Amino acid sequence: MIKTTNLKKLYRTEEVETTALNNVNLEIQAGEFVAIMGPSGCGKSTLLNLLGLLDNPTDGQYRFLEHEVSHYSERQRANLRKASIGFVFQSFNLIDELTVYENVELPLLYLGVSERRKRVETLLDQMQILPRKNHFPQQLSGGQQQRVAVARAVIGQPKLILADEPTGNLDSANSAEVMQLLTGLNDTGTTIVMVTHSPSHAEYAHRIVHLFDGHIVSDHLPEAVRV
Repeated sequence: MIKTTNLKKLYRTEEVETTALNNVNLEIQAGEFVAIMGPSGCGKSTLLNLLGLLDNPTDGQYRFLEHEVSHYSERQRANLRKASIGFVFQSFNLIDELTVYENVELPLLYLGVSERRKRVETLLDQMQILPRKNHFPQQLSGGQQQRVAVARAVIGQPKLILADEPTGNLDSANSAEVMQLLTGLNDTGTTIVMVTHSPSHAEYAHRIVHLFDGHIVSDHLPEAVRV
């Protein structure tokens, strides 16, 4: 599903050149759950942006769904993102002026789906947030907001979910609920790539990839699987 070959990302200013990623080789099969870990500034978010087609690499190859996408135009990247990728962020990124229902419905509007109400309400019910469908994000708890964010990410039935610190702003109970949601999605076949600083949350994944200074330094099974 995903394969990067010698992937490199440079950021240049007039004074300095920064290498965010250098010769990253990574392969992720459909249906995997992969956790990406590493210290702040090691390239985790840059890698997620490249995998999510939010940016193009400086050098190297990126194959996604059998397509070489490393030099796609912004329009091409946007079309592929819209059809195949869902995003879950640490800060939720819900639109404050829209209700829960409208936030989750939005991707279907972009996709041109005409029959939306039953699909949205069924998913909100599965996420145990349907009674709040007419509430606005600021009227929800952090855990409820992240449930809405996950629902918005999966409503278009994407093949890949990219989660950037999805539990970073949550307490332990709500964090556990979000991890259960992600695990449940993965159990139904959705591929998940998650950036996290939490070793315990990384243990939910099938593989744990560690980055350091823009390089992959390890790629291994979680402890629970190894034993």
